[in-house]
Amino acid sequence: MMPQLVTYRQRRRNGRWLRLYVPVLPVALVLSPLLLLVVLAGLVACLVFRVSPVGALRGTGRLLCALPGTRFEMEYGRTAVLVSVR
Repeated sequence: MMPQLVTYRQRRRNGRWLRLYVPVLPVALVLSPLLLLVVLAGLVACLVFRVSPVGALRGTGRLLCALPGTRFEMEYGRTAVLVSVR
């Protein structure tokens, strides 16, 4: 199942949290021209490094299916960032 919502939380220097909810499908549709260029660049990279394009696509699909439930946390000084995928 492809992730549908990415939550981005950042603790500001004053201690308050900034929370953003990013829906994946509308963002992917808006960025689809750029995504097309990325797919073409990936195809060229597969041909240059002699990697099977079908295998690379299968691996990308498995990565997307594994993303829901993932949490990424980073803290540096008084600033903290939390990204979770649903």
